[in-house]
Parts: sequence; structure tokens; C-alpha cells
Amino acid sequence: MDFETLQAQQRLLIRQRVRLMVNQYEVHLEGADGSEGEIVAFAQQKRMAFKEQVTIYTDETKQYTLFGFKARKRIDLAATYDVTDPQGQPIGNFRKDFKASLLASTWHLEQPGLGVTTGSERSKAIAILRRVWNFVPYVENLPFAWPYHFDFTANGQETFSVDKKFGLRDRYVVEIKDPRLDRRLVIAQAVALDALQHR
Repeated sequence: MDFETLQAQQRLLIRQRVRLMVNQYEVHLEGADGSEGEIVAFAQQKRMAFKEQVTIYTDETKQYTLFGFKARKRIDLAATYDVTDPQGQPIGNFRKDFKASLLASTWHLEQPGLGVTTGSERSKAIAILRRVWNFVPYVENLPFAWPYHFDFTANGQETFSVDKKFGLRDRYVVEIKDPRLDRRLVIAQAVALDALQHR
């Protein structure tokens, strides 16, 4: 899929596939009936990586790179992740706001020329419940039962949202409201919400 066609998309569907040593993410267009349509991106993340680096390909053959993101520092709770195209040119960056994330996970995404877009969990109650869940013996090993959602805004306007859906595997609906946002940057942030959420 060419960049202009990807850039025109307003809704994307992301599904996680769990493998032994990696997490994989498929990004699809939304079909007319709301089902998964054409695959537009495929990401693979190694578990337990010290310096997080994720490459996003055009499909699961991993023949062509679409873009990638990489942490600037090793083991940093508030690391900045640079998003670059296949030639290494910057697309933008995102980072977790460690202090604000103590109550509700909060991220800042920056695209040159657009400034900073900030996203946090929509429900503060679910955010707190999710934190308590991680401290209950035995329960912390079970998947968190309630889906969480993120809303991203800039200058008081919603720019995009990421809604997690119920299911055995993690599935997300990404709705983009600001046509200026680079879809590659949005996909990187959406994948990071799952891949890096517990970092």
C-alpha cells in the first residue's frame, strides 16, 4: 500500500499474535462490515529486550520495512522512542510520562510541525483497578479482564483514540480524527501501548 492510501485511513484494526519469544502485531484496514480487511503493517517485538527496538514491515513476509521505532536509552522508565522511516529519517517520537502514569498511563507523541499530542487512559477507575490487579497474589498472572482505552488530544481537540476490545487476544480499534497525523506514527504509538505498557 502506498503512503497516500495509508494516510487517508481513518480507522485501523490491530491484533496481537502471541508467539514463544516475540509479540507480533497485525495492522489491518477496516472492512465495510467492520471486519479485518487488507493488512497494512506487521510488527514484531522481542520480549525482554533491554533497548527496545521494533521494526514494522509492510506485511508478515517481512520483506519490506515500513518504519520502526527505537528507545534512545537503555532501561529508562520515561524513555523517548524515535520513529524513523526505512532510510532512518525521523517521522516523530513518543514517550511515556512516568509521573502522570502512576495514576493513569500517559504518553506524549510529537510530530514535526504539529507539536505534542498527549494521550491517557480514558477511565481513571479502570486505570487504578489495573494497578491493584498487578499486586494481588496469583491474580496478577491472569490477563486483565477489563479493556482499557486511550484518548489523545492536542490543544483541547481529540486527535486519535485507541480502544481495546474484549477477547482472548489483544485487539484494538484505532480511530484517527486529525488528518495531518502521520499514520505510521499513530501505528507506532498504538503498538507501543500494548508492547510497552508494563515498562
